Amino acid sequence: MREHGLKLTHQRELIAELFLRQDHITVEDLYREVAKKDPSIGIITVYRTLKLLCQWELAQERHFGKGKTIYDNVAQKAHHDHLICTHCARIIEFENFQIEKFQEQVARDHEFHITFHKLELYGLCKACRRDDVRPSRRSEHA
Repeated sequence: MREHGLKLTHQRELIAELFLRQDHITVEDLYREVAKKDPSIGIITVYRTLKLLCQWELAQERHFGKGKTIYDNVAQKAHHDHLICTHCARIIEFENFQIEKFQEQVARDHEFHITFHKLELYGLCKACRRDDVRPSRRSEHA
């Protein structure tokens, strides 16, 4: 945080430390973790710190449906995509070289330069399929 010209306060340091231990987390869930360590830190401080982490490309704000904003820890990860269970909200990260190459080919075919992309595939995870859960409708996740 210092390298971005901001004062590294105890609050920001604690929030960043706890966030960087996660893969995906909501503001509310991170706030609960922070409050266990330091109850004086408010949810607004957690929210603002997550926004700063997004600006510095250590976090990425994602909207995986059901009205929830999830923050993805991208600090020490290569590019990855997501499988999202529409029933239990489980998020599975994956990397697939063939998909990446295909996207590059599609871009070349259309004389298009990709600067970034997000791939999110929605469906049912193994556990929910085993429980014979019916898939949610697409409109709930668009």
